Amino acid sequence: MATKFTRGPSMRTVAEAAGVSAQTVSRVLSEHPNVQESTRRRVLAVVEELGYRRNNTARALVTGQSRTLGVLTLATKNYSKSSLVLGIELGARELGYTVNAVTSEFTVKALTEAASRLVHQGVDGIIIAAPLQDAAGRIRELTSRIPTVSTDGSVGIGGDLVGVNQDMAAVLATQHLLDLGHQTVWHIAGPADWSDSAIRLESWKRTLLENGREVPPELHGDWTPESGYRNGLILGGMPEVTAILVASDEMAFGVIRALTELGRRVPEDISVVGIDDIDLAPYSTPPLTTIRQSFEDTGRRAVTHLVAQIANPELESTTEILAPTLVVRASTAPPTH
Repeated sequence: MATKFTRGPSMRTVAEAAGVSAQTVSRVLSEHPNVQESTRRRVLAVVEELGYRRNNTARALVTGQSRTLGVLTLATKNYSKSSLVLGIELGARELGYTVNAVTSEFTVKALTEAASRLVHQGVDGIIIAAPLQDAAGRIRELTSRIPTVSTDGSVGIGGDLVGVNQDMAAVLATQHLLDLGHQTVWHIAGPADWSDSAIRLESWKRTLLENGREVPPELHGDWTPESGYRNGLILGGMPEVTAILVASDEMAFGVIRALTELGRRVPEDISVVGIDDIDLAPYSTPPLTTIRQSFEDTGRRAVTHLVAQIANPELESTTEILAPTLVVRASTAPPTH
């Protein structure tokens, strides 16, 4: 399917449609105070309807491009998101672009408002580096006239998709623990409304069932070490637990801390696998077995896809799903009982 975007309308087109001058349109978009509220609303409605994107540099007046890429990401301290944005920034710099990153809370209203801000700021293209879920439809409308790349593989918003195979990540981790001889694998998942979490959860269940194993009740955390610690206290008090798949390395650190406090040895009593392979993973005690996802590489690849769209609007949409890898360290071993 071809990418669906075209060069947007000019400020003059917006002015004519709204029945005002181009100067008035400029004042509305720059939030100038001396504009009547009724006029402001009328102009913004036309901007939204026509999909006008403001060119925000002098270069844009000549070339029609701002040499700026927009990035929509969540307001979070999560390592994976910061590493992904770093890859985007480095990739953009190498190709002569700057990055305008906008963070958002994980609500439909916040995500759509953030996407709208990027569109109206005149960026040449947008990378959606946030799980969209219920906001996908609205954001698809907002970005229909602008090159777009998504790193969230659970929804389609048009444009290209670059991401990591989350199904494979959960399968690799679960199968590793089963192959070591554990009878089943417990799972501390991420938030239930995150797409990555949901995909891994289903893949974990499927892998256990395909191996003829019991599927234990899952627990959920919020990606923080604190949530891993709380869940670790629960699982660590259950003698039947010998293997745990944790949905992020940061949560896994909390799990290991809790198990240690309870006197449960890792990996002699309980094996622990994380997901991400962040820089601290080899330095935990014990070093963490985990699933490596190259967030920085994903960010760079997303930029390459986006710049290709900008250069050639007729390109067909493409998908690039990267394979994660299992990194075996000292936090997993065969069960001792």
